[in-house]
Amino acid sequence: MRLSCLIPLFLVAAPVVAQEGLSAEAFDAYTRGKTLFYGQGGQAYGVERYLEGRRVIWSFLDGECRHGRWYEEAGQICFVYEDHSDPQCWTFSQGATGLIARFESDPQATELYEAEDIGQEMICLGPKVGV
Repeated sequence: MRLSCLIPLFLVAAPVVAQEGLSAEAFDAYTRGKTLFYGQGGQAYGVERYLEGRRVIWSFLDGECRHGRWYEEAGQICFVYEDHSDPQCWTFSQGATGLIARFESDPQATELYEAEDIGQEMICLGPKVGV
C-alpha cells in the first residue's frame, strides 16, 4: 500500500472531550498488536506499531522507523527509542473516536488523536546505503 493513500484517513476532526488518563494495563490492552495512525489538527502526524512486551516501532510517515519501548511513570506512558534516549512521556485517554495523547514535556501542549487503526503494517524502508 502506498503511503500517499493513507493521508486522507487523517482528515478527521480531533475528539473534543477526553476521559481520565489510561493506566499502563489499560493502554497495553488497547494498543497491543495494533498499528495506530495519529493526527494533529487534521494533518497526518505519525504511526506506531505496538508489539508484545511493551515494544514499539514509530515513524513520522517518512519510511524511517525507530524501535523503542514504553513504560509507565507517575501516571504517564513514557517512550524511549533507539535513537533518542530521553523519555518522551504522554498522557493517553480514551476519546469518542479513539486515543488522545497529550505530550507532557511540551510547553505548547502537543495533542495527538488516533486517526485510524487500519490493521495493516506500517511502511519501514531499509537502512540508507550509498557512497
